[in-house]
Amino acid sequence: MTYRYWTVLAILGSAGLLLAAFGFQHLGGMAPCKLCLWQRWPHAAAIAVGAAVLISGRAPLAWLGAVAALGTAGIGAYHVGVEQGWWQGPTSCTSTGVSGLSADELLDQILGAPLVRCDDIAWQLAGISMAGWNAIASLILAAMWLMAARSTR
Repeated sequence: MTYRYWTVLAILGSAGLLLAAFGFQHLGGMAPCKLCLWQRWPHAAAIAVGAAVLISGRAPLAWLGAVAALGTAGIGAYHVGVEQGWWQGPTSCTSTGVSGLSADELLDQILGAPLVRCDDIAWQLAGISMAGWNAIASLILAAMWLMAARSTR
């Protein structure tokens, strides 16, 4: 199979994941958290890389698509860890303790809290959250990008 085949599959995969994310957001009414938004950008970059690969005919550019896919897989895995409480997420989108806070500090924390927290699981399938599914799918996409980079015309 040629690099074009693998590139088109990887582009369609990233586009599908982005469409699903926008569908959950706009049709399903699930506002994304900060980490959810961060996971979208590498998919957009991978689509742009794919277009560059197809237009230029330079299969080695597909390595950049693999980097983008691995990037979003990493963010997704990090997000899963935040959701599961394995580690602390960004303080701007996770819950923090209230002990030792004055009333004014607590009020500031409440008013400054994001509408959607990164440590809440909004949706899951088979016990795996959206962030987890993104990580899994993105690892598969990275393999497709690697196949594209290693393929010949």
